[in-house]
Order: sequence, then structure tokens, then C-alpha cells
Amino acid sequence: MQIEHQPGEYKNVACDLLIFPVFEDEPRSSSPLQALNKTTGGLAESVLASREFKPDLHRTCRLNNPRGLKARSLLLVGAGKKSEFTPARLREIAGTGVRVARSSVSRSVVFLCRGVPSSVLAARVVTEGALYADYESDLYKTRDKDERHIERVRICFNRKVSGKDVMDSIRRGIEIGEATNLARTLANEPSNILTPSQFAERAQEDGARAGLLLQVMERDEMKKMGMNALLAVSRGTDEPPKMLVMRTRAAAEKGRKRKPIHAFIGKGVTFDSGGISIKPAEKMEDMKGDMAGGAAVLGAMIALSRLNTQVPIIGLIPLVENMPSGKATKPGDVVRSYLGKTIEIINTDAEGRLIMADALYYARRLGAGRIMDIATLTGACVVALGHVNAGMMGTDQKSIDQLRKNCTITGEGLWQLPLCDAYRKEIRSEIADIKNVGDRWGGAITAAKFLQEFTEDVPWVHLDIAGMDIDHDGRPFACKGATGFGVRTMVQLFEK
Repeated sequence: MQIEHQPGEYKNVACDLLIFPVFEDEPRSSSPLQALNKTTGGLAESVLASREFKPDLHRTCRLNNPRGLKARSLLLVGAGKKSEFTPARLREIAGTGVRVARSSVSRSVVFLCRGVPSSVLAARVVTEGALYADYESDLYKTRDKDERHIERVRICFNRKVSGKDVMDSIRRGIEIGEATNLARTLANEPSNILTPSQFAERAQEDGARAGLLLQVMERDEMKKMGMNALLAVSRGTDEPPKMLVMRTRAAAEKGRKRKPIHAFIGKGVTFDSGGISIKPAEKMEDMKGDMAGGAAVLGAMIALSRLNTQVPIIGLIPLVENMPSGKATKPGDVVRSYLGKTIEIINTDAEGRLIMADALYYARRLGAGRIMDIATLTGACVVALGHVNAGMMGTDQKSIDQLRKNCTITGEGLWQLPLCDAYRKEIRSEIADIKNVGDRWGGAITAAKFLQEFTEDVPWVHLDIAGMDIDHDGRPFACKGATGFGVRTMVQLFEK
């Protein structure tokens, strides 16, 4: 897809489809609607007055061969209430328009940006929305494969803007949008294809092209270092575990005054059967996506590298497969973590926190002064927050506040849950330092308390994205399947 800025008036641009957002509470006497109505000879006013089209969020109305426009068709897209409009909504509106364009085999699209004062931000989120909407999850279909991709999207404004700034912003949007789609592709891959080894191999190829410095740690090295919590998860499978370590150029520089290093850590369980504590068969196929946090970290690291961030950032992805066998870790086993704390493994299906524990301490050993982890960690988080928000906890309140504020831009919902010490008693063990699960109550929080044992005094944020990694129903602006949740959140944190 080619995305570019289109200067001049939208009415003079030849295309297959012109996308025009309309606000629910916008008076029809507003200048943009009056101008559209005048150009189309009263067509817009007629449609709105007849209630044939109500501009509720994501609703659309396609008008063919509109008078006064060089566009072959005009698409009115409901933008919801103007008072509630955000950059995230603009991204959705752009995606909704592109999905309609795909379904009608429209190859060239013009999108009129409205509602966001900053043309730079608007151009970026529209670009992200267009790329997100043009993605399909039919990776292995041999029949009925959707090949209706958009060839060209031009972004138009109804005011004078800086073409250079807008084009720079479009380029940023392309990097973020493509990185998000990379994370979606990885999470959509079946686990017989995307093993820990294959994930590491793809990451090395894609990361190297983006300018990241990458290292893959093997089982023997992890065993020598004492990463026994991570290795305990991989004992039941024939697939060897990996630890993927990525560095931005700034993080790899030596011989100059170093800035504080930030670390992203993503859970990379390429398939989670639950191990000996095996999961129910229903929906177990979704557990191929238990590496969505790791995929998001890879996507974010690639985007930040391509955007030439000057912030020293390291990305860690512990990669394992969790399977039952005669060699598998059993409930009641005790292991010594890389930090040295002993862990009683009560439930082998609480494996994500085990691999994250060793990765968290390794990030500290690499010099991380701030840490964010992202993981499909607990079903309890889905019970608490559904499929609307990811759970957010931690000790770095400054970053938590910024992440929450950024939600109106990223469109990725986050909600802070408490993390007080009263929850710590649930993971006390009689035989070891801690156990990997408490009782069923407050499970998302007690899982975070377990992780906190390995961050100690380093400022840290934990994102539990269970429930946000897969969309089973699809949206007006996106297909069903993996969402790439977290890529935009991590990149936006360093946007300034």
C-alpha cells in the first residue's frame, strides 16, 4: 500500500473512494458539511436529513457517482460524538473506511482528516489505521483468500498544512503500522510452524534489517547462568528454549556517557498446553498466541529502531513451549531462579511468570534502570477487565500515568490495578521462598506480585494483555485474529 499526502481540495482528487468522517453531534450547518453539501448538489444534506445514514461510530453510507466530486464513490463514516473524539478514534475511522474500500474492490482511496487539531498526529494515526485495516489473517488459506488490498491511500486536509511534516508523520505511521502487523502475523502463526527456534530466526532476520543488535541464548548458556525457572517450563518438550536479546543502537554504544537503559520484556510461550496441569481442550488452539507479548516487544523494538530512537532500550523475549511429558516439571517441584530465590511450582499452567522471572532479573543484570513487561499472563485479568482493557500494575507510577494518558492516542486500553503488599501473602510457600500461584481470588494481582519479587527496587510496569491479544469477532476496522496489542503502547512511550 502506498500512502501519501494529497495537497489541495478533496473534491478535485480522482479516486475510487473518498472517505468523509461525519460527527454524530455535528450540526449540518457546519462549514465542512455545508461545503460537501454544496459540492454534491445537496446529496449529503439529503442523506442526513432522511435518516438513511446516522453518523453513529463506525456506521457507513456509500454513495456512488456523487455529483461535483472526482471520486467514483463517497463514503460517509460515522465518527461518533465530536466531544469524545480522540486520535485513537480517528485511527478506527480510517480503518473502517479502508475495510469498506477493500470489500468494494476500491484500489485508490482519499481520506479527509477531521477532528484532530494536530495534522502531524492525524496523518500518523490515519496511516496506522489504514495499514491495520488492510491486513488479513488468512495466512494459510489456499482457497477464498482475500486478495483485495488497497493500492493507494492519499490523506487530505481541509486546511493548509506543512506537506513535509505530514509526510514525515506518514513515514512514522508506516513503521509503526508495519511493526504492529508483524506482531499480528507472529501471533497468528500455528505453533507447529512458529516454534521458539523459528521465532528467534525470524526475529534475527527482521531485527537485523531494522538495525537492532541481536543475540540468541541457548539452553546450555541459560543452564550455566542458572535460569532454572525458565528451563523448568521447557523440560516437557523437544523444542529447545531460547532467550532473545535485542538492543537499539543507543543501548549498544560504548565509550560515551550512558543514559539510563529501558527494558521491554515479552512473554514468548509459543504454545501453552498447561504442562502437567493441562488445560481443557476447548479453545486450547488459542494458546498458539501465548507469545503475543513477545511478538509485541519484537514489533516495538523494530519500530523504535527504524524510527532511530536515541533512547537506550533492550528487549528480552524468553521463548519456550510448555508441554506435558515424562520429563516435564510437576506440581510440587522446587527450582532455584536466576536471582537465587527458590520457587515452589504449584501449577505448571502458571508458566509465564516463571520464564518472565528469569528474564526480569537478567534485564537488571544488563543494566536496566526501568522495566516494562508485557504478557498474556492470567485468565483472571480477563475476568476482571474483559476484552476492553489490559491490566496495568507496577512500581513506576510516572510511567503508569503516562501510559494511561497515551491510551487516547494508541487506542490500546489500559487500567491500573492495585499492587499493595497485602496480596504478597498469597504466594508465600512453606517449603520455598515463594510459590507460583495463590488462590483464585485476585489472580492477576498475585501474578504481578510474583513478578515484583524479581524486579525488587527497579521501577517497573507490568501489562497483563490476556483478553486483548486475540479478537474473535472482528471489528469494523479490523479482521478477526491477533491484534498486535502493545506495539503502539510501547512506541508511544518514547514518542517524545
